[in-house]
Amino acid sequence: MRPASAGRSPRRGAGVVAVAALLTASLAQPAFADEPQTDQLWINPPYQQTLPLGADGGGPQTRPLDIGLYHDNDNFTVTDGQVTVDISGLAGVAEVTWPENCAPSGTTAVCDVPEVPVIGPDYTEQIRLMVRAADGATAGAQGRITYEATATGGPSGTLDAPHDSFDTTLTVASGPDLAITDIAPIRHAQPGEEKTLPFALANHGDTTAHGFTVTMMASYGLEELTRYDACTYSRTSDDHYAPMTRAECAFDRELAPGDTFELPEPLKVTLARHALQERIDISVDPADGAEDLRGEDNHLALLIAADNTADFLVTGDAVSGQAGETVRARLTFKNNGPGWLGHLGSGDPVAHVRLIVPEGTTVTGVPAGCSPRTLSGAYHPRQTGAPRYDCSLRYWVLEDTERSYDFSLRIDSVIPGVTGAVSIHPEFGDFTYDPDASNNTAVLKVN
Repeated sequence: MRPASAGRSPRRGAGVVAVAALLTASLAQPAFADEPQTDQLWINPPYQQTLPLGADGGGPQTRPLDIGLYHDNDNFTVTDGQVTVDISGLAGVAEVTWPENCAPSGTTAVCDVPEVPVIGPDYTEQIRLMVRAADGATAGAQGRITYEATATGGPSGTLDAPHDSFDTTLTVASGPDLAITDIAPIRHAQPGEEKTLPFALANHGDTTAHGFTVTMMASYGLEELTRYDACTYSRTSDDHYAPMTRAECAFDRELAPGDTFELPEPLKVTLARHALQERIDISVDPADGAEDLRGEDNHLALLIAADNTADFLVTGDAVSGQAGETVRARLTFKNNGPGWLGHLGSGDPVAHVRLIVPEGTTVTGVPAGCSPRTLSGAYHPRQTGAPRYDCSLRYWVLEDTERSYDFSLRIDSVIPGVTGAVSIHPEFGDFTYDPDASNNTAVLKVN
């Protein structure tokens, strides 16, 4: 299964994507107390949105449009955020209803965000506009909302979002709008347990969907996906993506505006013995190449967490030789199960195998997937001769995965009984699912 973010999120502008990349890069570098502290304010609106004209002669449908405000550096407290929303570019295209935290004046409004957060798991947009196509607007008409923002805080006491950098394009359109009903995450499921998933589909658009397709992708720990006559099933696995079950379904069904659809029988999955952190992705699209009015709600990623464990272990090696001799040292990672693990949302490595090079030796050959580091984990300019190496596993390991790393090690001086540390580490946090931390470390013995 290709890593993808769970749940749903609005599309972001290119500027916001670039900002996120820069933020990620900055977090990857070590921070020092004497470095200057910086912070930046950002606006987080959807890049674009469609507005249905209305079904069967009815009025245009009203849709929510969520705008968020956030800043980068959680070392600072940022308050009194104010987002200026300019809707002058919507004349004749769309109408806006303002929320209580916005004070309109003509074609602009100032919206208050008392506490400005940093992006995190609990982040939500703070401003919700309600938008609809204007009376008399025709399909294809477009208008634009622009945003500016300021806040109190940061290193200088005030923060400003980049000027002329954030906007939302609204397009009046007519068509189907298929939406999958949200399903709450499932926690504390048991291996071997069968779960029923309440799948439901609705057409929120203003025209009929003349058939539609449903695609389901179930992760490796989910088995016995319900079989439907309208679906074809495959079990896939290769060296690039984690194993999964894929179902592609074509339903020749008319779904009029306001109608709902349920599968011919309840959708069920069974958690395998190796289930741990599972997910099933479900997406829907209109048939015959019809364009969906709003793609954000066409996909659902349901997380299913099982009460299970995965026992990761690492083994070192024992080598010997004369001064000047080069030997091979093999480090091995193994998952003793019973659970597998895949970082299906982030695509981050499941773990890193780390070698602290023994004193009196030099690494002259580095296996694939291993990066040189300083002892503190900072960048090392040369592939060989580093004091530390971090070897990245793939973003998934099966319940019986074993991976070895062969290093070429030159013995520069004979120091009887010298050892190097071997260990495994998660990308972030702790191995909360690993019941035995004692086998997460080992040694590389030399002479």
